[in-house]
Amino acid sequence: MPDPAVDPAPVVDPAPVVEPVETTPHGPSGGFDRLNHREALDDGERERAVGVGPWLGELPDGPQWDPELLELGDRRNVVDRYRYWSVAAIVADLDARRDPEFALHVAIENWAHDLNIGSVVRTANAYNVAGVHIVGRRRWNRRGAMVTDRYLHVHHHPDADALAAWAGAAGLPLVGVDNVPGSQPIEAYALPARCVLVLGQESTGLTPAMQAACDVVVHITQHGSTRSLNAGAAGAIAMYAWALRHHPHP
Repeated sequence: MPDPAVDPAPVVDPAPVVEPVETTPHGPSGGFDRLNHREALDDGERERAVGVGPWLGELPDGPQWDPELLELGDRRNVVDRYRYWSVAAIVADLDARRDPEFALHVAIENWAHDLNIGSVVRTANAYNVAGVHIVGRRRWNRRGAMVTDRYLHVHHHPDADALAAWAGAAGLPLVGVDNVPGSQPIEAYALPARCVLVLGQESTGLTPAMQAACDVVVHITQHGSTRSLNAGAAGAIAMYAWALRHHPHP
């Protein structure tokens, strides 16, 4: 059963102010689909439904609980710890759990509405990154994110120079991820505890401007015939490499 006693703490290490990305408006529960409503479920849907149904028994008391989710059930893609919690409470708790000495940000160049951006954002949520930065076009392809961006701090920068200026003010090195000449193998590189992993487009990789803005560019060593990895896969590997170094399994 979820722990009703929670006191979400404020962000310990707030990021410098940047222009936020446009997001789709949503309620405190993060939005519902048809599976959220008891009366809409037929027998087959009940078998396929994920998550939990309406809260049974006496309702819990605390600021983290979402009344609508308690009444109708919680079918969101969240871990059990956050069942029935509001989006705001989840974000606050994720911020409180993040050690300010280990601040990972992820930046993605967005010039062609790349489908892989959503996948990168979903992985960034899994690693509880401190921020996601969309560089280039403001509107990005959210399909692969599976609404996980609602629990992240997502920012927009118009170009590589703007991202570099933000990172410089925050004291965060830019670590590009691309298999370009002069890049270093990520397996042998000591990824900083506080940094921004920068990913390029699926087809073109990091732009020349972004490569120039990065403090270092690393690549993922490959052993097959393909020239490059899918951008979503490369982002996941890079975040995992960072986590192995700074968040080892207990």
